[in-house]
Amino acid sequence: MTIDAAANGNPVAEEEKLPLWLKLAHGSGAAAFGIKNNGFDYFLLLFYGTVIGLEPGLVGLAILIALVFDALSDPLVGYWSDNLRSRWGRRHPFMYAAAIPVALSYFLLWNPPELSQAGLFLYLTGLAILIRTFITFYETPSSALIPELTSEYEERTSLQSYRLFFGWTFGSLMSVIMFGALLTGPKGLLDQDAYATYGVIGSTLIFVAIMVSAVGTHSRIPHLHRPVTTGERYSVGRIFREMIETLSERSFIALFFATVLFAIASGLAASLNYLLLTYFWEFTPFEIFLWTCTVVISALLGFLLAPWTVRKVGKKRGTIILGVLAFTIQPAPVLLRLVGMMPENGDPLLFPLVVGINVIDLALIIAVQAVSYSMIADLVEANQVKTGRRSEGVYYAAMTFTRKTTQGLGVLTAGIILSGIGFPDGAEPGTVDPDTVWQLGAFYAPSLLALYLGALFFVTRYKIDKDGHEANLKRLREGAASQ
Repeated sequence: MTIDAAANGNPVAEEEKLPLWLKLAHGSGAAAFGIKNNGFDYFLLLFYGTVIGLEPGLVGLAILIALVFDALSDPLVGYWSDNLRSRWGRRHPFMYAAAIPVALSYFLLWNPPELSQAGLFLYLTGLAILIRTFITFYETPSSALIPELTSEYEERTSLQSYRLFFGWTFGSLMSVIMFGALLTGPKGLLDQDAYATYGVIGSTLIFVAIMVSAVGTHSRIPHLHRPVTTGERYSVGRIFREMIETLSERSFIALFFATVLFAIASGLAASLNYLLLTYFWEFTPFEIFLWTCTVVISALLGFLLAPWTVRKVGKKRGTIILGVLAFTIQPAPVLLRLVGMMPENGDPLLFPLVVGINVIDLALIIAVQAVSYSMIADLVEANQVKTGRRSEGVYYAAMTFTRKTTQGLGVLTAGIILSGIGFPDGAEPGTVDPDTVWQLGAFYAPSLLALYLGALFFVTRYKIDKDGHEANLKRLREGAASQ
């Protein structure tokens, strides 16, 4: 890839296919976000709400409070990384700085001291804020490299597919470790020492992933864009004026609300997933372990499906087609069980049927994420045409924020559902009141379907297609040539 005057923030002059090593280096960093998400999505509510004994509603409230802090810190970090001037460019100083703090705070999350309910709530809230802030310092600048590494419409989807492949694969790997090794003792899901070990492994992998990605993309720093010099002094008013101007793009607003709803639905599904597997379907620990292993298959299928879909039908249409398929399939098994149209628990056909549906559905969801997230990259040039600024960091900060609502509003919703139906703490499978189990499914499936359909509605309002993107690139090149 050749950059023509990167120092002035000018666009790419010509394109070449990105080398495999660069895609692997850049994508591997998403393992950090995937590992963090795995803990927050799948184990945090279980650990603090069941093992430690913090009231589930308070777990959701702690994450929601951290979400409020994110609403302030994420766009500021994004703006800062768009305008930083350093010998290591705009992005890499943040990436390097995040490695140790996010790893250390993640370790502490899974090793809480003995505290009262109030103490545990404050401990969880504080660490949730720290982890989410530190991960923003890495994830936002790292993601913002996508439109800087290439301006090619389809290649951006490929880069995003690598990130999601690593994120989902390493997140799944942590679940495999938990169910295949750490939670196999006599205490099962209630083994507090297993979660402590999980914290050690997760924090170590997070540190390694961030450093591998930062070092692996370091050589591209001289070829990346630099802040545009305007001559205007920085002030609070200027910062918020420019952020509002950037985020007022109609296609961004549509994608923002779509991603928020996607994230809430994903967080709700992830938070209740293991409760559904254990109590709704009554799968054995070994079956849950096999279920977890199949996520890697889904990640690989989604990794291959997303770029192929974009080549065939484009990003917007691809997101809608894949989304309609994925989001009607996901709640279908639960809805069918509620009306008595699924095999009974213990039936040898039940597990292969449900896990087979999940493999296909999760592959579609991962492909939807890859395509829809890559649509963010194409907003960069559209905004640059209007404002003269490249604001990758601001856009991807908004993306990081919406993705983190997975742990915020999603976990909060799950906590409200569990508290509302009176789901018991630490109950053995098969001992929970059947009416309570039925209510779990009855709240889960319709909520999921409504959130997903709402997200697809907002996707229909996105306006930038391949022709529009290439027209923006042409205008920027013409403007650069005239300078």
